[in-house]
This record gives sequence, structure tokens and C-alpha cells, in this order.
Amino acid sequence: MPTRNIRIVLTRPIYGGNIGSVCRAMSNMGLSDLVLVAPLATDWEEARKMACWAGDLLDSRKEVATLPEAVADCGWVMGTTSRLGLYRRHSKTPREWAPQILQTAQTATVALVFGPEDNGLSNDDLEICTQLVQIPSRPEYPSLNVAQAVMICAYELYVAAGLFEPACEKSPEASSSLRELMFALWKKTLLDIGFMKEDKAQHMMLGLRRILSRGTLSEDDVRILMGVARQTGWCASEMLRLKERFAQEGAARSGPTTPP
Repeated sequence: MPTRNIRIVLTRPIYGGNIGSVCRAMSNMGLSDLVLVAPLATDWEEARKMACWAGDLLDSRKEVATLPEAVADCGWVMGTTSRLGLYRRHSKTPREWAPQILQTAQTATVALVFGPEDNGLSNDDLEICTQLVQIPSRPEYPSLNVAQAVMICAYELYVAAGLFEPACEKSPEASSSLRELMFALWKKTLLDIGFMKEDKAQHMMLGLRRILSRGTLSEDDVRILMGVARQTGWCASEMLRLKERFAQEGAARSGPTTPP
């Protein structure tokens, strides 16, 4: 697994709810190595609640006293920061770092280090980091919730690793000939139900073609639309038949009138 050697390090986390949310984010994105540095959190019940189905990851966490202990075996130590300064200008976004992180993780453990919720990583923490990560955000309010920051970084790694396989459309794209059969059927149906008159049919059908050509139409899509047209035409013919029948029955009941 490309993300096996990636470690999430939370430095002096304050709130158990955030720790639990980090566990959930990690589980979502295929990460399992969590280290807490001198956690200040005490609400572990809240942590378990926020971890949801990632309680096993919360249980398997490691706790150490210092950041050097947490990253002692790591090749890269990547500190996250929202502040810029003279020694923070070489930071890159998670998307920019992701390919290099995955490459490095093939042979060494990579630590992503996140600071406490109130002040982030200190200068002493950043001295230990070999690379810096900055998540793009509004300059007026650059600080992110730690669990959100972990999710953004983990997401970029998951996407860059090519682990996500989107669902594929099972039905192929409808051919031009099949589309023309559909439009011919709709034209007949719309004429039969009185939605349009023959002299306006071409204009109305151009509008319908434009609507149905804005996106992909699969063969299954076209067959459904043709089925709707057929059913609409059948309902219209049944209504006409019933109308004629009632008219005939009404005429038969009234019978001929005899003048006085």
C-alpha cells in the first residue's frame, strides 16, 4: 500500500474530539499510523464518539513525550504551518508535496506533523521538521481545524496514490442512430398528445434536442426515455378511447327525442 509508511503526528492535542475526528479522516484515506505527542486532551469518550467506526485506530495510537521521539525513525518530517516567515518560505501545498511524499514513503517513513489547536507548531517544533506544508486558505483567516487539516493532506495523498477507482458507466454511449429513433418517437408522441402542432414541430424538437444533448446519454438512458414516450402515447390513446366510449354511451342513453 503506497500510504503504509506515512505517519500522522499530533503535537500536544488539546481536544479529544479532534483526535477522534483525525482517526476517522485517517481511516477514510487509508492511513493507520497515529502518534500523539504529550496529549493534553482528557475527553477520551468524546474522542471515541468522533472516531465513529475508526475506534480501532484510536486504540492503536502511540503516545510519546516529545516530538523527537515521535519522528526518530522517520526519513522526512513534514511540519504543517499556516504562518509565513523568513524560514517558512520553502513550504509547499499538500498537492505539490504528495507525489514526493509517496516516492519517499517507498523506502522510509514520512511523518506529517500537526500542532496544537490553539497555536500550531512552535519554532522549536519546526526546527525538527525537514519540510513544511501549507494548506491554501484565505490570508485573513488561515488557521484550520486540525482534523480538517489532516483530512486535506490525507486526501491529497490518497488521490495522488491512485487508490480511488470511480464508478464506471455500464451502458455505452448511445449511437446517433439510436438517438434519432428516440427523437422520432418523441416527435410522434408530442404531436399525438397535442403538446405541439405540425407547423411548430421542428422548432420544438430543436429545443428538445438541445436539452437532451447537454450531457452524456447512454443506451440505457435512451431506452428509458423511449419507454416514457411510448407510455405517454399509450396513456393519451387510452384517454381518447375512453372519451369516445363515454360520448357514445351518453348518446345512447339520451336516445331520439319525439316532438309533442
